[in-house]
Amino acid sequence: MWAAPTTDARLKKRIVRTVIREVVADIDDEASEIVLLIHWVGGVHTELRLPKRRRGQRNSTSGDIIAAVRQLVLIANDDLIAGILNRNGLVTGHGNRWTRERVTAHRSHHKIPVFRPAADGKEPWLNLNKAARLLGVAPKTLRLAAEAGEIEGVHPLPDGPWVFSRSTLGEPAAQRIVHRARQNPKYPTGSHPDQQNLFTSTT
Repeated sequence: MWAAPTTDARLKKRIVRTVIREVVADIDDEASEIVLLIHWVGGVHTELRLPKRRRGQRNSTSGDIIAAVRQLVLIANDDLIAGILNRNGLVTGHGNRWTRERVTAHRSHHKIPVFRPAADGKEPWLNLNKAARLLGVAPKTLRLAAEAGEIEGVHPLPDGPWVFSRSTLGEPAAQRIVHRARQNPKYPTGSHPDQQNLFTSTT
């Protein structure tokens, strides 16, 4: 239940209050650690030791993560971004896994705008599948072209979505990719645009 994606911060607080009676904190100056003694409901005790932050030391999020979030917000909400960051093995400046709440706080601190779907449905930024569907080519065709530098696309994280500008998809470079895909069987154009996709993908 704790690790379930549907479990929010409020429910986790209720769980903590239910199973923990109290937490006693102490400082071990010699080891430069914070000692936490957890008194669980039922009488069991657990000791945790955490490194004590030194004077002048700051736990800040990596600049690469900040840059990735700035790009991901173009196509993804905070919940989805948290999943992408975790899938890439990235953690917060305090070493924690990402949650929707932590992504929201991160955005607020760095003044990164929130993702908002376009009112008219014409998103200015598209993921790989949507961009390929708009061009009428297979996602693999578009991805290979982007990797080769034939069309501009952003890939913030190794295990994460590509991001394409809708305006870029209307430029001559994109049309050349479409023409080549239709003329050369080595570059398949993919399924018919009206065919429904049974699987949803962020890449």
